[in-house]
Amino acid sequence: MAQILIFLGPPGAGKGTQARVVAREFGVPHVSTGDILREAARKKTGLGLAAKAKMDKGELVPDDVISPIVEERLSQPDCREGAILDGFPRTTAQAQFLDGMIERTGLGEPLVINIQVATDSVIKRLTGRRTCQTCGEIYNIYMSPPRRDGICDNDGGRLIQRADDNESAIRIRLKAYERDTLPMIDYYRRKNALRQIDGNGEPEVITERLLNLVKTHDYL
Repeated sequence: MAQILIFLGPPGAGKGTQARVVAREFGVPHVSTGDILREAARKKTGLGLAAKAKMDKGELVPDDVISPIVEERLSQPDCREGAILDGFPRTTAQAQFLDGMIERTGLGEPLVINIQVATDSVIKRLTGRRTCQTCGEIYNIYMSPPRRDGICDNDGGRLIQRADDNESAIRIRLKAYERDTLPMIDYYRRKNALRQIDGNGEPEVITERLLNLVKTHDYL
């Protein structure tokens, strides 16, 4: 049965980086709501511009905007064998929406992995994060810099810093995480769907922890 793997954790926990690697390992789509919304913003769609205004301030995009987008994405043929969700759900209401969608579509119960990282590490990771405009590869100027400053190792694309990767916006995002997402983690804990991993250390070490956990629970 196709199943959903959900990565949780504070901003900067490495959800996107790890989701890309794990998705490649298991041959399923990496569904990043942040990437979907930023692409819509780049195209200057109404949804994209509204979402960009929220994201640039470090605020969450409203449930009634993001939830239908996720349902539409998960209904596409490439998700029939499962998918990895990164950036959704972020609130208990979104988690309940996802439960209903899973029931409607016949997907298996999700495995939810919470990546735990200290606040100081989060701020350093995010202020140092740079993303390739072309392929989406993620670097960190402090911990995993590219070989050439500002240039992607893979394709020579230009590396950019997200508008919300400044300390002021990061602290707003962390407050939103504590307010909206921590209660959702308790929601999944009560459903016995939650697993925790240590998100500190080199990316390769964290990847190994994730892969071992997913394989142990026979998901995907």
